[in-house]
Amino acid sequence: MKALRQRGYRARPVSQEHSNVPSLWQQFEEPEILIHLDIALEAQQKRRPDVSWDQRALREEKARLAEAQGHANLKINTSDQTSESVLKIALTFLEQERVRHADHPLPPIRATGSMLLQEEIQEETEETEESAHEPKRSKKRKRHRPRKP
Repeated sequence: MKALRQRGYRARPVSQEHSNVPSLWQQFEEPEILIHLDIALEAQQKRRPDVSWDQRALREEKARLAEAQGHANLKINTSDQTSESVLKIALTFLEQERVRHADHPLPPIRATGSMLLQEEIQEETEETEESAHEPKRSKKRKRHRPRKP
């Protein structure tokens, strides 16, 4: 997320995995693009030995993320990926989908799991729209909405 914001994308974490509210990802501002990251338990344990996860905890997390995953525009299994390759996949997708972004880095977002205040979201939206890279093409770009189940 930090790397996307450094490239001008209005990326925000939802921390859906910590909530029992299946539609939490839609509660504040419906995303133009929803990216879902997944990982196998073995890879998670290798990457984060400080986190005491087991199969039960992973099943619970996947259940909490099921609705968001079903609506995701892009799903990336990060198990065998570096953070650089995950970023490259995400950027390639965003570029192919012609997602607008600011031509300068956006400020860091608040601590993981916290949401921007509504006025910060509005300011960021206006700023992105004003300085967005708009590809020149004759057809209007289709705005992506998460798929309906």
